[in-house]
Amino acid sequence: MSAQPVNPSEAPVAPEGHVTIEIDGQTMFAPKGSMIIQAADKAGIPIPRFCYHEKLPIAANCRMCLVDVEKSPKPSPACATPVMDGMKIQTRNEKALKYQRSVMEFLLINHPLDCPICDQGGECELQDVSLGYGRSVSRFNERKRVVADEDMGPLVATEMTRCIQCTRCVRFTAEIAGTYELGGMYRGENLQIGTYDGKPLTTELSGNVIDVCPVGALTNKVFQFRARPWELTARESLGYHDAMCSNLFLHVRRGEVLRAVPRDNELVNECWLSDRDRYSHQGLYAADRAVKPLQKVNGEWKEVSWAEGLAAAREILDGNRGDDLGVLVHPSTSNEEGALLARLAAGLGSNNIDHRIDNRDFSDAATAEVFGASLAEIENADRIVLLGSNVRHELPLLHARLRKAQTKNGARIFAVNPVDFDFAFALAGKQIVAPSKLADAMGDAALREAVKSGGNTVVIVGAIAENHPQAAAIRSAARDFAAATG
Repeated sequence: MSAQPVNPSEAPVAPEGHVTIEIDGQTMFAPKGSMIIQAADKAGIPIPRFCYHEKLPIAANCRMCLVDVEKSPKPSPACATPVMDGMKIQTRNEKALKYQRSVMEFLLINHPLDCPICDQGGECELQDVSLGYGRSVSRFNERKRVVADEDMGPLVATEMTRCIQCTRCVRFTAEIAGTYELGGMYRGENLQIGTYDGKPLTTELSGNVIDVCPVGALTNKVFQFRARPWELTARESLGYHDAMCSNLFLHVRRGEVLRAVPRDNELVNECWLSDRDRYSHQGLYAADRAVKPLQKVNGEWKEVSWAEGLAAAREILDGNRGDDLGVLVHPSTSNEEGALLARLAAGLGSNNIDHRIDNRDFSDAATAEVFGASLAEIENADRIVLLGSNVRHELPLLHARLRKAQTKNGARIFAVNPVDFDFAFALAGKQIVAPSKLADAMGDAALREAVKSGGNTVVIVGAIAENHPQAAAIRSAARDFAAATG
C-alpha cells in the first residue's frame, strides 16, 4: 500500500504494516521501511533529487534531498531516511531550503556553462532544479575542474566534465544490467565516473544510462545535435524486435523519427528499453532501404512507380488464386496489417497464411497449449528453467527481469542449452547438450529433483528450441517437466 493522506478530523489509525507520519503539515500513512522521499512522492509532495531513482539502489550521495526532521540534530537525506511512527518532516521550511540551496551551490561549482550547446538542454534535471534552488550569482572564483572524456562506443556520447557524480549510471550497469562496466575512480573532488579499462559498453541495455543521467554527461550519440526536446512530438509505439513488445515513444520532428525513448509500463518493460528497440529507427532512413517498388525485369531488379508496381502485383495475384496462393506475414508486422493481409488472402480464396517464418516443426499445432506465464509470474517464480535460450540476446529486458528475480527474490535459475551462454546471473545448475538432445535433457532426474525442491516453477522455451527441427518434442518435454516440478 502506498502513502495515504489522512483526514485530520479523524484520529489516524495506521493500517497494519504502516506508520503515521507528517510531511509539511500533512498527516499520512506510509509503509514501514519505506523512505521519506517515497512517501512524499506518493503524496504528491515534491522533494528535489539527483541520485535517487525509484528503480535503482539508494546511494544518498548527491544530498540534494536534505530535509528537516523534527528532533533530528542535523539534516536528513529523504532518500535514505526510513519513516518512523510519529515522524514530522519539513521539506520547505527555512532550514530545509537552506540545506537544499547550499547543496545546489556546491553542485554548480564545477559544472560547465554548456547549456546552449548541451543535448540535455530542455530536459535536464540540473537545469530544472537550479531554477528553483540555485543562486543567480556564483560565489566561486576558482578554476572549474575538467575531466577527460571516454569513448563508450557508438551509442552513448560522453561529456564527463558535466558529471555531478550521482552514480545512477554506475548503479544501473551493476544492479540492472549486471555487467559492472561503470564505476567511480579517485575520491572527493577528483572522483571520476567511467569504465575501468577504457573499452566501450557491451551491455544490450547501454542506452538506459542516457535516460537515468540527470545531466548532459551521457547523451544519445545518434541523436546528438539533431533537435531540441521542445521541437519533438511524442508518438506512442511498441518495440517489435522481440516478444516483449516494449512500450516506447517515437520522437518525431516534421515527419522524421529522430529518437526512441522508453514509455513506462510496469507490466512489460518498466522504464527501460533495449538498445535494439532504442536505435533501430535508423533503419527507416538507411541508404539501402527500398523506398519504391522494385520489379524484376530480365533477371534484374528495376525501380518502378507505385502504379506500375501495384498493377504488376495485381496481375500476379489474379493469376494465382485459391490453393495456388500462399501468404507469409513477417513476425514484426502489426496485428492490423496482418488482419488486412488475411482479408486479402481470403478474398483471393486462399487460407494458406502463416507468420512462423523461422519455425520448422508444426506437428503439435492442433494440440499445443499457450505458454501463458506473465512477466510478473516469471519475476516471482522460485525456480526458472531456460530451455534452448540465449535470453540475454533474444530478450534483453527479460534477462534483466531474471537477474532481478534472483537478486531480489532469491530465484534459482537453471539452463539447458546447446551452448554455454554468458548470463548476468548465476546458474544454480546447467546442462550443455547437443541440439538433438534438448528434449531428452528435460527428463534428467537430477535436474527434475533440483527444480522440484523449490516452489513454483517457470520454464522458458527460447528461440533455439522453437526453431529446432524437433520443436514439438521439445515443447512436449517442457510441458511434462513443468507439470512434474510444479
